[in-house]
Amino acid sequence: MSDADIMTLFDRRLVRRHRDRAGARIADHDFLFREVADRLAERLDLIRRDFPHVLDLGSHGGEMAAALGGRSGIRHLTHADLSPAMARMAAGTTGNPALAADEEALPFAPGSFDLIVSNLSLHWVNDLPGALIQARQALRPDGLFLAAIFGGDTLFELRRALMEAEMEMMGGVSPRISPMAGLRDAAGLLQRAGFALPVADMDTLTVSYPNPFRLLADLRGMGETNAALSRLRRPTSSALMARAAERYIELFQEADGSVPATFEIIFLAGWAPDPSRQQQPARRGSATHRLADALNSVEQPTGIKPH
Repeated sequence: MSDADIMTLFDRRLVRRHRDRAGARIADHDFLFREVADRLAERLDLIRRDFPHVLDLGSHGGEMAAALGGRSGIRHLTHADLSPAMARMAAGTTGNPALAADEEALPFAPGSFDLIVSNLSLHWVNDLPGALIQARQALRPDGLFLAAIFGGDTLFELRRALMEAEMEMMGGVSPRISPMAGLRDAAGLLQRAGFALPVADMDTLTVSYPNPFRLLADLRGMGETNAALSRLRRPTSSALMARAAERYIELFQEADGSVPATFEIIFLAGWAPDPSRQQQPARRGSATHRLADALNSVEQPTGIKPH
């Protein structure tokens, strides 16, 4: 893929600034990172093998390392984050080595890791296929890539409230929440990046907030505020945000007075190819039984002769 083929959606320097700003107080807002890290660790627990060298890619404050802390078979864990402040926070929290590194330009030699795990970070990458290819190359043969990203229906309540408030007050809408991948797209990206045995599945987490402003404070505290290149470059007026909060409450308030915020989490897993250890598809034409017989059905000719 050439540079011209890459669709640039995000301001990566702004993503880094958002994370740098959030780094000092990430522990006050990291509940979602911790929850998803636990779910990633649960998936890893189903795999009965050791991963001596692990890369925590997009480490935030070290939540993934904490979730993996009791797992045997991990000897060395390295943190990497786009934000130097986040990398320092992770290193200070866990005692593991850390570096500031861009997921779009990984500084690791081929075959450096047995496991790369990424917890809610890759949704900010412009060239996601290229980042996945680099992750595969950084894995040893039969190494595992395991990641979680936000899916397309994340924060649909906030999207709708902002859109309706802006339409009402401004007569139009602007991008205020970053675009995110769907499940089918994410699964296809793993195959496109050359991973073997790719798997993608999805969870939906619903968080209750006393009001929409607490949700906005958490997003800012996680470093997850809008970094789309197409965003408005002027500050949003307090009147518009107040109307969006009102509309959020009108549309979604629960019986107890709280408002829900939905986070769609897509989990990705794939293996660096290793023909000597992984199951391979059968050679075309090598089948010894007819599919029609297995299905107890009658084969119908198409009238098209094979070349």
